Amino acid sequence: MTEETARETGKLRDLITRAQVVLWDFDGPVCRLFAQHPAARVADELVEWLAGRGLRGLVTDTERDSLDPHLVLRAVDRRHPGSDLVAELEERLTKEELRATSTAMPTAFADILIQTWRARGVRMAVTTNNSPRVVRAYLDDRGLTPCFAPHIYGRTQDLHRLKPDPHCLNRALNAMGAAPDAALMIGDSPSDLEAAHLAGVPFLGYARNERKAKLLTGVGAECVVDSLEPLLALVRD
Repeated sequence: MTEETARETGKLRDLITRAQVVLWDFDGPVCRLFAQHPAARVADELVEWLAGRGLRGLVTDTERDSLDPHLVLRAVDRRHPGSDLVAELEERLTKEELRATSTAMPTAFADILIQTWRARGVRMAVTTNNSPRVVRAYLDDRGLTPCFAPHIYGRTQDLHRLKPDPHCLNRALNAMGAAPDAALMIGDSPSDLEAAHLAGVPFLGYARNERKAKLLTGVGAECVVDSLEPLLALVRD
């Protein structure tokens, strides 16, 4: 083992050892929700739905080009907060997410890591920008709901509370009676890292490819893994 590898393993072991509660982002660390139901296509369909109502101008060219359905949803909410339009758009996104669960791809080692960690007495929560209905549907299908229930904190009607706002993390911590420094957030995006920092929760980045890794390290993530297998080995130890 090289000195650098030993140092990284030590940081990872420290994060895991101190964690009494683990807050999981959903799409990424737990599964690839849009593995065969592309998020970009969902974003396009939301924009086209707006265009069909003469509302295409509610989304800028930059927001359309992002190919991120959550960004489209937030853009409309900023311009018409709490409106029936936003509620209908959010419901359309939820239905697309639910449709995607049937072809979602489990992240390698995620299921067994969650089950093993929970068996060790560590409590679990999901803190996500996806609909909690979607998370429950996926966890039910994988037999993982008992590892998390009732602690699933996802998108609400208060769309300004989506990450990077730490709202869903704070809800989880308050409900579980956990101190921020006794928790660990596992996420795969800069918004996850920012939310964790704002909540005072240590962060572990998961990056399934080099692009994701660079995004995380570029915003200051100190510990990033490209596989959950090392976590599983440390938890088992």
